Amino acid sequence: MIGKGRSISHTGASMSYGWNQEKDAEVVFSQHLAGENPEQITEEFKIIQGQNARCTNNTLSFVLSPTIEDGKELNAKALKEITEKFLKEMKLQEHQAIGFVHRDQQHTHVHVYVNRIDFNGKAYNDSFIGKRSQQAAERVAEKLGLTTVREVQLERLEKVRNIRQEIKKVHDKVMTEQRPKELDRYIKLMKENNVKVVPSINKSNQLQGFRFEYKGHSLKGSEVHRSMSGSRLVMGIGEHAGRGLVKNKDNTVSLMGQATQLSGNIALRLAKQVIKQAIQKSAGFEIGY
Repeated sequence: MIGKGRSISHTGASMSYGWNQEKDAEVVFSQHLAGENPEQITEEFKIIQGQNARCTNNTLSFVLSPTIEDGKELNAKALKEITEKFLKEMKLQEHQAIGFVHRDQQHTHVHVYVNRIDFNGKAYNDSFIGKRSQQAAERVAEKLGLTTVREVQLERLEKVRNIRQEIKKVHDKVMTEQRPKELDRYIKLMKENNVKVVPSINKSNQLQGFRFEYKGHSLKGSEVHRSMSGSRLVMGIGEHAGRGLVKNKDNTVSLMGQATQLSGNIALRLAKQVIKQAIQKSAGFEIGY
């Protein structure tokens, strides 16, 4: 089951979307509310939100999506239980909340809207809410015997085992025989072996990894093999380049002809590896004496 979450400001519009009858919407969960339509629910939210005018993104929007097969077996009562347990995992039992199931698509899913402001006027901490939502959904799925995201990923990776092995074989050949010293060179060599390497750039224009496209499949580097994650790939090519790949001053690499900054995660992992290697080298030097 997938869980997504974010803070929003458009409470009324979201309520109307959730209640949209064109999507076969049905209310499957409600707590601390008495309203019977989107307008009334929105007004109830606003009364509580009025206690904290500083918080503008004052509504939490969640989407809970069981797998297609699980969704076919879930009635309104089961979806209510899923929503209730999810909010408990997120520690939102004392907040106004309402959940709508949409069945207009093959994928049954529940939209949950929660007042971010509690009855004491305090705003719920929405730090890393997207990640926490997924983690909470995973725990609920495990408790209720539903398919987890991890199980879906493992099943998917098992189906493409041969593809992963072929990509890894090409990668190993390029790294050991041709020893590229630049990312652009590595990408070119992989392409010559029919594997397209696509850099993953985040919204901050930072490199966070690579995807590998081969025979109609697209996989993250870490899905192919853990040695092909963004940080380990940069590190491996950096060793060929004599550590001249990453510009230490601003943590950038040359990619597609321009300087591209590394994401915080890659930069941190590289720094840890450099420290680890320095310690190992120092220890070996001392032992030699």
